[in-house]
Amino acid sequence: MKYALIGCGMISAAHIKAALESGLEIAALCDLVEENREKALSLLPEEKRQGVKLFADYRAMLAEVRPELAAVALGSGVKRAIACDCMDAGANVIVEKPIALSLEDADAMIECAKRNGVKLCVNHQLRFVPSVRAVKAAADGGDFGKMFHAAAQVRRNRNKAYFDVGPWRGTWKNDGGTLMNQCIHYTDLLQWILGDAEEVFAYTDNLCHPYTEAEDMGLALVKFKSGAYALIEGTVNVYPNNLSDSMAFFGEKGTVSVSGKFLDQAERWQFAEGPASLPESLEKYAVVDLGAGHTPLYRDMIQAVEQGREPVCSGAEGRKALELVLGIYESAARGTPVRFPLERGSTMDYVGRFEK
Repeated sequence: MKYALIGCGMISAAHIKAALESGLEIAALCDLVEENREKALSLLPEEKRQGVKLFADYRAMLAEVRPELAAVALGSGVKRAIACDCMDAGANVIVEKPIALSLEDADAMIECAKRNGVKLCVNHQLRFVPSVRAVKAAADGGDFGKMFHAAAQVRRNRNKAYFDVGPWRGTWKNDGGTLMNQCIHYTDLLQWILGDAEEVFAYTDNLCHPYTEAEDMGLALVKFKSGAYALIEGTVNVYPNNLSDSMAFFGEKGTVSVSGKFLDQAERWQFAEGPASLPESLEKYAVVDLGAGHTPLYRDMIQAVEQGREPVCSGAEGRKALELVLGIYESAARGTPVRFPLERGSTMDYVGRFEK
């Protein structure tokens, strides 16, 4: 399958690794900055570099190379236009998270995929981590009994040097804040495991990043249609460096607490009637290791294209994660609970919110 990467910045290494491990034919690399293009090319084994075309203009790339699969790894504010151009050119598309920064853009991308008969996938790769899939299987299989509540904690440090890498970072137009970036994998997992959100109440603030527009801290309480609740804590203000990410799930017959960059460290895995450890859950539900990082998501997308099914992380699933974050933003701005579904939503609704 002929593949092209649009956006050769920091995350490009993960995409190139996944493309290589998935057996894709890397045909083109595209970025406005020549240094980025050359650096991305250098990540390929020497024998695979020959024939890879480098482009500054993605439209020229689409016309000349006509990729079957394109990955868009650029600022969120430009994803709609580029992804839709790719899909209109007949390419299936993987976009980095979040799918977009407005529900309007997300809906347009989903509709474009349907109109062109191609697949749209969002990079919510934590869904493929074995421990996460085991939690999903345990919840679906009834090991928890009635689910009471869950908690997601994302406690990181992002200093000025991080935001200086790109002027788009921390802006409402092209990025959003810590909830939209660092936490959106977790809003995705909460809804994947607990079901659709019903209502949210939240606080957000910019406490120590005056050179950015969006929030550097967010706290939210979510009620789900299933009757379960969830607490979300996201911050990039941890001194002096990151603490471990963590998630916990509490039910009438089970408790699971996992942590680590890939949520693969089981601090508690206990059920009244069921697996007594993570390895036992992996065995019970036949959860196999599909690989780490972006690779299993790429492989699933390739299979989805070949089999004519939706990918695990479809555009519609990516929209749910976006909608929950936008609901948190709206609740914090209003100071009241917000119910789902949202009639509309965009990060641009909050321009100037934290100006002192």
